[in-house]
Amino acid sequence: MALALTLVLVGTILALPGTLGKAKTKVKFSHLLAKSPAVNWLAADRLFLLGARDIWFVVALPVFLASTLGWSFWQVGAFPAAWFIGYGIVQAAVPEILRQAGSRRGVTGETARVWALILAFIPALLCIPLAMRSALESALIIGLALFGVVFAINSSVHSYLILAYSDDDKVATNVGFYYMANAGGRLLGAFLSGVVFQAFGLTGCLLGSSLMLLAAGIFSFKLPTAQAVPISIHLSEAES
Repeated sequence: MALALTLVLVGTILALPGTLGKAKTKVKFSHLLAKSPAVNWLAADRLFLLGARDIWFVVALPVFLASTLGWSFWQVGAFPAAWFIGYGIVQAAVPEILRQAGSRRGVTGETARVWALILAFIPALLCIPLAMRSALESALIIGLALFGVVFAINSSVHSYLILAYSDDDKVATNVGFYYMANAGGRLLGAFLSGVVFQAFGLTGCLLGSSLMLLAAGIFSFKLPTAQAVPISIHLSEAES
């Protein structure tokens, strides 16, 4: 991987002009914030959504599977890989899932709020088998698979909404700010995954995930509920 990235770096330096991507004037950080309040609230929602996934996914889950459940190196690696493959499959089916769930008029801020609050219950419920030490392995596999399904729906809903909220001359800035929040959420989640796991174990990470999802649900109350986006629109994801 390091060799491949080095080749890409050398090719980039040789092939691309040095002025590419450089702004003629310096841009203040405040100017990066979207002028649309809806985009700013959606970015905050996105930050906590991605943080809620990575707080248990990045460090806590692999270490727990290996140290507590005694999974092998290959098992620990295969589970997240299968999780992401399933996540991608679900995302492809999200339009039909939303139609079946009753979102025929389109995706709104209310859609984001409902699915975020549904997702918040899943990691909280997983704390029960952890506390009881009963059917722990099966509960984790089923619970985190369910988390992946609902998370994929949440993520796709956000992608539909950022498309709707960026319908102006600042599309690139708005979408860039949105994905900056996406990256910030992943950084926050990865950091907390190690810190919280050391202090409170996997249970603490799952509870932290629920709290972050509740925060995302609260931010969703600020999103417009009258502005609907047709769910037939295809928008590829880039956060994974």
